[in-house]
Amino acid sequence: MATFVLIPGAGGAASYWHRVVPMLAERGHQATAVGLPGSDERAGLDVYTARVLDAIDGRRVVLVAQSLGGFTAAQVCARASVEQLVFVNAMIPNPGETAGAWWDVTGSEKARVAAAEARGYATTFDDETYFFHDVPKEVVEADKEEHAQAKIIFSEPCRFERWPDVPMHVIVGKDDRFFPAQFQARVAKERLGLSVDEIPGGHLVALSNPEGLVARLVAYVGSAPA
Repeated sequence: MATFVLIPGAGGAASYWHRVVPMLAERGHQATAVGLPGSDERAGLDVYTARVLDAIDGRRVVLVAQSLGGFTAAQVCARASVEQLVFVNAMIPNPGETAGAWWDVTGSEKARVAAAEARGYATTFDDETYFFHDVPKEVVEADKEEHAQAKIIFSEPCRFERWPDVPMHVIVGKDDRFFPAQFQARVAKERLGLSVDEIPGGHLVALSNPEGLVARLVAYVGSAPA
């Protein structure tokens, strides 16, 4: 049995993982989805990190980070021992980098627009086109609460020196329009020296393809060190 701790992306809603947690439990694993104070302008990376550390509570866990959660995961790994680290359509920081700088440094916006032009959907961002295009309507309707993200999180440097010497994996939704798969593959290779594992699904893959995501997470448990 493995213990998974799941970090959400922008907005910090633990409910993002609501389809994944029971599927992991059905397979005999424990899973905790962490809620973060995304709308609080007083709560930066250190507060997010403390929330996740509280959820870990000294246990050896498989830490899973969605999107913006990659920045929190980096700081958590500098302060706690984890068994494995898994990025899911995630922002992978360099030491000392801010989330605000990450966009320009990685070229994410250029990659997003180029993918939209190549595939024929709108280049102007909106939630429906970029986040919910492949999420079942009943899942979207079940959570109408808006999860705002405070700006403070984009201005604070990510305080870690190096990635932990544990197995790390990068899961990419091949249908991700926000962080296109090819872009994510380049960043993962440049920053971690890793290849990505593609699964069907867009940016919010835990909502659109929880079965595929859980299958991949379970497959990592007990895998040899990367």
